Amino acid sequence: MRDSRSGTGQFKHSLLKRLGAATAAVCLAVACQNAAGLQATSQAQQVSDDAPYRNASLSVDARVEDLLSRMTLEEKIAQITTIWTTKTELFDEDGKFDPALAAAAYPSGFGHFARPNDLQGPSSPLEQPFRDEAQTVELVNAIQKYAVEETRLGIPVLFHEEGLHGYAARGATSFPQAIGLASTWDPELIEDIYSVVAREIRARGPHMVLSPVVDVARDPRWGRIEETYGEDPYLAGEIGLAAVYGFQGRTLPLADDKVFATLKHMTGHGQPESGTNVGPSNLSERILREVFFPPFEHIVENSEIRSLMASYNEIDGVPSHANGWLLNDVLRGEWGFKGGVVSDYWGIDDLVRLHGVEPDMEAAAVRALKAGVDFDLPDGNAFKLLPDALEKGLVTEEEIDTAVRRMLEIKFLSGMFEDPYADATYAEEITDNADARALAEEAARKSIVLLKNDGVLPLDKGAFGKIAVIGPNADAVRLGGYSDVPTRVLTVLDGIEAEVGDAAEIVHHPGVEITSQGDWWENEIILADREANLAMIEEAKSVAESADVIILVIGGTEATSREGWDNQHLGDRTDIELVGEQQELADAMFALGKPVVTVLINGKPLGVDEVAEKTNALVEGWYLGQEGGTAMADVLFGDYNPGGKLPVTIARSVGQLPLVYNHKPSALRGYLFDTTEPLYPFGYGLSYTTFDISAPTLSSATIGVDGEVTVTVDVTNTGDMAGDEVVQLYIRDLVASVTRPVKELRGFERVTLQPGETKTVSFTLGEKDFRFWNKDMERIVEPGEFEIMTGSSSADTQSVTLSVE
Repeated sequence: MRDSRSGTGQFKHSLLKRLGAATAAVCLAVACQNAAGLQATSQAQQVSDDAPYRNASLSVDARVEDLLSRMTLEEKIAQITTIWTTKTELFDEDGKFDPALAAAAYPSGFGHFARPNDLQGPSSPLEQPFRDEAQTVELVNAIQKYAVEETRLGIPVLFHEEGLHGYAARGATSFPQAIGLASTWDPELIEDIYSVVAREIRARGPHMVLSPVVDVARDPRWGRIEETYGEDPYLAGEIGLAAVYGFQGRTLPLADDKVFATLKHMTGHGQPESGTNVGPSNLSERILREVFFPPFEHIVENSEIRSLMASYNEIDGVPSHANGWLLNDVLRGEWGFKGGVVSDYWGIDDLVRLHGVEPDMEAAAVRALKAGVDFDLPDGNAFKLLPDALEKGLVTEEEIDTAVRRMLEIKFLSGMFEDPYADATYAEEITDNADARALAEEAARKSIVLLKNDGVLPLDKGAFGKIAVIGPNADAVRLGGYSDVPTRVLTVLDGIEAEVGDAAEIVHHPGVEITSQGDWWENEIILADREANLAMIEEAKSVAESADVIILVIGGTEATSREGWDNQHLGDRTDIELVGEQQELADAMFALGKPVVTVLINGKPLGVDEVAEKTNALVEGWYLGQEGGTAMADVLFGDYNPGGKLPVTIARSVGQLPLVYNHKPSALRGYLFDTTEPLYPFGYGLSYTTFDISAPTLSSATIGVDGEVTVTVDVTNTGDMAGDEVVQLYIRDLVASVTRPVKELRGFERVTLQPGETKTVSFTLGEKDFRFWNKDMERIVEPGEFEIMTGSSSADTQSVTLSVE
């Protein structure tokens, strides 16, 4: 176990993207501070306690309209802007929130406060952990007390946090990274996980989280692929919907252990030009509608989602933060989205300084507001200029009111007007408790994907006198981006040592270092010295040569693939290979002639074709979260039978990219000197047992264009060990007026079977599953034949033909 008070250099934290934003003007004179405080107190008495917006028995619409009618323009702007980088200017010398400073700096109050758990100082949480439960609650409650009791209207503040795969805060439970969670193919588990994340966030006071990421990821060079649920729109939509249900439940108003989810990032973000973050997304409307829109549309139509984040990239020359077609016509007009659109951090500012589509910040604010962006994160640099734009006639007050309504609705639906405060004792009791840790361990086990096994796994710990655990990721803390400092982290080596105990001798050597400087948070990344690594490989050979079996733990780090959030903080790659001398380390281990089990710990799918060919077993672990070491040991030694499936295609090299299972028929004709076959296909994953999945049967061979059909398969565990299989259903429109993919996922179910047990799995397909966008961009179902395929992966299916008339 690695205690959070030591080795913090191995931990990472979420972004400080673009510091240097304009700071708020703070009145430093004590007399001015006192005067401002007295003025705020006097103003607070101007609204009676029985004002309609304070009446919880009225409808949310009625409360919003009453409150909006009472607000000054300045108070409205305060609701749609945010405080983050200037937060410390509101604190006294002891780091405590000071109401006098707040009143002086923000005489009309402030509506949105970013990430209260972070210190917003010069150091990262790797060096100085951020606020714990009690400290965060203290800050939130102090701000809420000021907002409710000392501002004119008493509007509580909305706080947001990060929660990609666990609350990104000190001591919170760390679950597997998102791409690992997608590998579970288990929406019920995902809902349970994000319910815990929501509970831990809400207990400290915030009511919103900037998660989940439902970008469809189609380029593994992109450093943020680890944050996604993979390459398929259907899988991303189902996993994303489960995450939203976990965060905020199925109904509104929010329960007292829920937070509002924020869908990220709309859209095209997952296939940027050259694989570089924020790069242009050169996508047609058809590809947008067929691939990138569906997860967002599915969640908007099937949940009470109230928050969505625009993406940094441009589509057809129009940045998403300025794209009214995207945010107004499609999101709100076609899909009926009722909530607010938040900017990505400094996304509105980028209309000026990155994209060059507006001459100044005022113009950027106007364009973003008209395009459908409602809240300016993280510092409100653009939207605070809207009063000047209004005076010039560039925007209308009704356009401003529309954004304010959306923020106020979120606040009323959150329940914060009735109870804005948090309880530190409760937060400490439920954060990273026994139930949360057990769930993190289950999630880690279910995230693991077995890619190759010649029979060496599961290992019999009593059969080996000495086990060598070799590799830079064996005894390292790898959690992935958007993490903080958990209470504990169990490495792979920790898990193996605990599992084996005295049954065998465990020897360990890191083999190589991957980097000599850098992590997810730092700007500069320096690769480890090659000569030093070559010497370490010789040492590792000496350690491993007397072992009976080698467990080789290699892959990536949060430094070698990550979010590249500006020109000084890069995170994307030109390749998908092992970084540094890891391949040479692997070759050295293979040359010893011992059985080698290779474990990958990484955030991006790696083209490890040479390793896959030579190793006896290959296990994809992704980033497994705080309990990952235990989970991996359970799998390696047979205490748990792996059942995860890949949510992405693993390519052999960058030359094959983009390589996705749902490609068009004309793609992948062939290469002159290489293959188009992936290293491992989408949906793939092995088990320690064997399964038989029957050919699909249909409830009817023919249906109408608006009809439904039930697809049924029997799955049997034909081996001698209990295990999980993921039954997958794909369709193909055999003849259509525009080209259609060779396969499209339309259903899946993870089932657990005892040896000899059979279960029947049924899927219902209907109009939404067969429709597509025709040449006139109309969404229709065309009569014709569809191939219905079921199996254990996208590359292993049986089929039947369905006629749609």
